[in-house]
Parts: sequence; C-alpha cells; structure tokens
Amino acid sequence: MGVEVHNFGCRLNIAEGEAIRLAAADAGLVTIINSCAVTNEAVQKARQAIRRTSRLRPEARIVVTGCAAQIDPARFAAMPEVSAVVGNREKRLPSSYAGAGRVGDIFAPAPLLAPVVSGRDHARAFVEVQTGCDHRCTFCIIPFGRGNSASAPAAAVIEAIRAAVGRGQQEAVLTGVDLTGFEGGLGLLVQKILKEVPDLARLRLSSLDPVEVDPLLFELLTTEPRMMPHVHLSLQAGNDMILKRMKRRHSRAQAIALVHNLKAARPAIAVGADIIAGFPTEDDAMFANSIALVAECDIVFGHIFPFSPRQGTPAARMPQVLPTVSRSRAAALRGAVSVRKTDWLASLVGTEQRVLVERDGVSGHAENFAPVSIKSAPPGSIVTIRIAATDGERLLESSQ
Repeated sequence: MGVEVHNFGCRLNIAEGEAIRLAAADAGLVTIINSCAVTNEAVQKARQAIRRTSRLRPEARIVVTGCAAQIDPARFAAMPEVSAVVGNREKRLPSSYAGAGRVGDIFAPAPLLAPVVSGRDHARAFVEVQTGCDHRCTFCIIPFGRGNSASAPAAAVIEAIRAAVGRGQQEAVLTGVDLTGFEGGLGLLVQKILKEVPDLARLRLSSLDPVEVDPLLFELLTTEPRMMPHVHLSLQAGNDMILKRMKRRHSRAQAIALVHNLKAARPAIAVGADIIAGFPTEDDAMFANSIALVAECDIVFGHIFPFSPRQGTPAARMPQVLPTVSRSRAAALRGAVSVRKTDWLASLVGTEQRVLVERDGVSGHAENFAPVSIKSAPPGSIVTIRIAATDGERLLESSQ
C-alpha cells in the first residue's frame, strides 16, 4: 500500500485519518503519523511510532501531523526519520504530501466547512462535526493545537451521515474537541440528524461536557431509541477544589445529579468518564472523592490517566504531585472502574443485546457499548444475540 495513516489519541483523529488518507492518495510511498498531544506519553508514542515505521518501511517518506506536530513542530522536524511536519490546518491538503519539504506551523485551523468521516476501516462512521475549544482548562494543551471552536454546517453533517449510511455504516458517532460546544446546539444537530436521516440505525456521541447537556440533548438521550444508551462525560475529577483549579465549569454535585437524572429516565444508559489522577495540589482526601465518584456516577468505562504537565499550561506551574503517586492513584481508579464494569457485565448475562458487528466479524458492541464476542456475523451488520457469559472484560454469545 502506498499510503499508511497511523492515528493516535481521540476519535476525532480517527475521523480525520480518512481525510488524510484521501489527501495523500497520490503522494506515493508515505507513512503519516497523526499525533496526539494530550499527554507527554502520547507525544512519546508518536515518536516511537516514527522510529518503528522507519525500520519497518524504510523506503517510505514519513510525514507527521496532528496536535503534537502542531504544538511542537521543531521537535519532530529534528528527527532524521521525518520528511515533513504538517500542521492541523494543512493536514487535509494534497499539497502537504506532494513533496519532502517541511511545512510551517500555522496556529489557527481552517474553518470546518465540511465534516470528515472515517471510512473503510470502521464498522461505524466517526463524524467530525466540531474542532477546537473556547475554554481554557488549566491542564489542557489541545487549544494550542486546534485553536478556537469551529463547527461544521448542520446540512454538511447530515449529507456526510447520509453518505456513510449509503455505504453500509449503520452507526454514526459524532466527534469533536468540545462536542457540546457545537454552534447552534448539539441537541438541535442531533434532532435534525434523526429526522433527516431516517435510515440511520444508531447514533452515538463522543465525550460530553456535563455542564453543556441542555434539556433538548437530555431528552434525546433518554427518549430517542436510535440514540444509543451510552454517555461519556468529561468529569476529570471528583473534588470541587480540584475542579476549580482545573477551571472546569461543573461541580461534583452537578455531575452526580446529571448521571442520576439520566439513569432515572433511561436506566439502560452506561456511563463512561475521563478522570485525571494526581492533578497538582491533589491530596489523599481530594483523591478519595474521585474514587467515590466512580460508584456515585456508576462509571463502567474509564479513560483514566495520571496527570501529565504540559509546558505552557497553568497547571504545569502549580505545585506538582509526585509522579509515582499520580500513577498509583490512576491504577486505583482503573481498578475501581474495572470492578464496576465486571459487575455490570455480569448483570447483562441472560439478556438479549443488539450488537453492531466489527470488521473482524467475531466481535462487536451492544447499544450500551458493552464489548461482545460473537460466533460470526457479517461485518457492519446489527444482530440480536443472547448473552451466555462474561469473561469480566466482554460479553460472550450464547451457544444456543
């Protein structure tokens, strides 16, 4: 294959990976590293991928793009394996991959005139409807890589989803850096999609800011059967003082109330959450509130990571928690989520679940996003199966 694209980080990068692949289609032998900058570890993974790619595919040019490349292009340009560094604004342009030159870093992303959609590699369509962020959480470097919030026109989003359904993708996942910051309201966009794309079987949302779940979006999440019973919330911490130092806009009580109200209206909703362990100044009592939040918000999917100071952010200048403590707390959070997930999966044994089959034909995800191992089914299809057991990590299909 002439063009290889390796995506790191969020679902937004997955969606953009397809646009990158198309932009570089005529570029010859090229490997594109679509990097993430959310943590120092993510940046390191991109650098490791560059070195590995150079060994495995020495004849191909290596082009680095994504948020890590946008924020610190010089660091990647200094790597002898790298042929070009492409900013987020230029990553969708064919000209960015035509030669071996280095492309300058442009801060502001271009207006999001049309969404990008993941294609052949995914059973579901990841649809970029928004990028950038107007908020400035003290730990977050991403606005330096994505710029201010920009949203795709609703009509263009709807056309993109129609096209995805036309090529056989029965589930769409709306993605963005600050998805609930979609201009005009995320609830209105969801309502239009459901009305104007009646053939779309399933609609799912990526990470939501709890303070921006408005009444319309809440109603759709809890009453619309084509909206999947699964929410992923950007909670970040379970202690009010830490939330204030992060410059988050919700309180602990608001997060718990939102989850309680969602599950009261639709008990099948499964909750995922982003939580940072070891944020600067976090003491044992503050961390205990984050551990308790796992139970109080019934979190069964956790995106847990130890705090990573990103140069240029206010949190990097705050009194730091020892890295060993941050890692230990992250492990404790993952353990708490794992126990809750295991119990939740066990509660689903004996039920019937409608599963979207992944490309391998033997795995998939239920409407509540529970991972499922199945005997065999056509990739991209939606099948109803009876759950016989769980291995603690996934549901297993009945042999009947």
